[in-house]
Amino acid sequence: MAMTRGDGAPTAWEGKGMGKEGSAKKKNAILELLRFTGKRRALAYAGCGLSVLNAALTVMPLVCVWFVVRDLISVYPNWAEASSAAMWAVFAVVFAVLSIIVYFGALMASHLAAFRIAANMRKAMVRHVARIPIGYFSAHSSGEMRRVIDGCAGQTEDLIAHKLPDFVGSFATPVIFFVVAFLFDWRMGLLCLVPIVVSFAAMWWMMGREDAKGGRHFMELYQAALMRMSAAATEYVRGIPVVKVFQQTVFSFKAFHEAIIDYRDMATNYTEYCRRPQVVQLVAINSTFAVLVPAGIALAAVAPDFPAFLIDFLFYAFFSAMTTTMMSKIMYSSEAVMIAEDALRRMNTIMEVAPIAEVESAKAHHPKGARIELAGVSFSYPGSREPALRNVSLSVPAGATVALVGPSGGGKSTLASLVPRFWDAEEGSVLVGGADVRRIPAEELMGAVSFVFQDDRLFKRSLADNVRAGRSNASDAEVLASLHAAQCDDIIAKFPDGVNTVVGKAGVYLSGGERQRIALARAILKDAPIVVLDEATAFADPENETLIQAALATLCEDKTVLMIAHRLSTVVNADRIFVINRGCVAEQGAHEELVAQGGLYARMWRDYRTSATWRIEGGDSHVA
Repeated sequence: MAMTRGDGAPTAWEGKGMGKEGSAKKKNAILELLRFTGKRRALAYAGCGLSVLNAALTVMPLVCVWFVVRDLISVYPNWAEASSAAMWAVFAVVFAVLSIIVYFGALMASHLAAFRIAANMRKAMVRHVARIPIGYFSAHSSGEMRRVIDGCAGQTEDLIAHKLPDFVGSFATPVIFFVVAFLFDWRMGLLCLVPIVVSFAAMWWMMGREDAKGGRHFMELYQAALMRMSAAATEYVRGIPVVKVFQQTVFSFKAFHEAIIDYRDMATNYTEYCRRPQVVQLVAINSTFAVLVPAGIALAAVAPDFPAFLIDFLFYAFFSAMTTTMMSKIMYSSEAVMIAEDALRRMNTIMEVAPIAEVESAKAHHPKGARIELAGVSFSYPGSREPALRNVSLSVPAGATVALVGPSGGGKSTLASLVPRFWDAEEGSVLVGGADVRRIPAEELMGAVSFVFQDDRLFKRSLADNVRAGRSNASDAEVLASLHAAQCDDIIAKFPDGVNTVVGKAGVYLSGGERQRIALARAILKDAPIVVLDEATAFADPENETLIQAALATLCEDKTVLMIAHRLSTVVNADRIFVINRGCVAEQGAHEELVAQGGLYARMWRDYRTSATWRIEGGDSHVA
């Protein structure tokens, strides 16, 4: 929960809990899914209504057959006198055909609703993912995210499209069965219900209980194991090149193997858990005759009208055969609902992650200039016991270049990420142009800041499209000018399609340094007044580093620059250097001042100069 200051500005990152499972009151899974139907909700309800109608029509042919048998037996052996038998037979065929048509209509309506539900679920999750803190993605694997977004939508689509008609019909059928069962002989009707009650009790024991040993709990554990196996498989496949290079096949397969074993054990435990109630359920739904026949013999002995009793008995004998199909549909539909509930729960683990708070237009502040200020800023990552930043204060004048250096894990990247509001500070304030970033509209803030990551990812689109991501309305001439300024002429020249070359297609791959130059072209095109550089040359070879440095000179010209660097040679000319260590500003000043102080920066500079003279000879390291 976010805290607020006296002026109403939020002072803590909203959603730090990153989605608490089960925090909200449990709701019906089907009703929750139907919220995503949008304008096609009527189709979902129509599918349910047609399913109920189909359940009734499914019973009617059997009732008509009973009338046929009644008429034939009543006139035995004068069959020709059974004048209404043919009519009831026709009715049976008509009801059977109508049942098929209605069931087809229910499936069509449910399919159309399911497609809309799946599409809206994916849209809702993707739209929400775009608004949640960027740190969520570092804490959750891409395999896990993909399974939640795509897998959960697929599961619910299958439920609504294929299982919903059976689900609704399976619960309407027992009601109709109950009414019809007592229509002719309440004693035999009651006997037919005994196996059904036993079967329902067994299914509830398997699937309905919500305690620690209940079926729903087992299903959650089962789906969790399935997700871990899926995520482990994705990560293993992605790491195969590293595995092959270092010949670590067995070691690298260990995590995947453990996930498979975990899934196997969970599936085995779930099967073992369901074994006994499943046996009871199967025996019950198939034992109707075992109850009905002995009872029928006993009742026949005392029946005042044996032909009428025989007709009723035949009806219940035929009717009881439907219980197996009916209970099987209920069981499978209940299982599908359990899967849908689990999918919805997993979806909510994303949807319940609170997004970065939006700024109301009436309370919005607008930056004036490109000055950056941090005043008493503290921040902790979710789940971390130690704060990443402690009471940090610094100022970057407009047009100045300020460098952040220090040991790895000291908080440099965290500090820089607060400026474009990838996170919200828990305490203190981050100001851009004199305005609190929490009061600047997101679009305006993003327009004011360009952030160049260590390893900028490119989309599987053309080079021009990747650059145009910096400013969507840029002309072709502006895109080409940005590529030229980013020293990308050699990249364009080596591909026959030039700027129209699609990255990642037909063997088109770029090196780390080349990707970085394309990313810099994107930042140059954006032309934001503030530039944040997070180790922009980290993965560049010496040749690419020279080109990147030239591109950076163009990008940073007349800009406010906040630079994160491990290569201290890149920060010697910075206007001011802040040494960040253990979440605090340990030192600050110009390069010469910090070297003269003989503190942490001086030791880092000395170590850097020493390492720069190392060379490798005959497998040993030497100092030149």
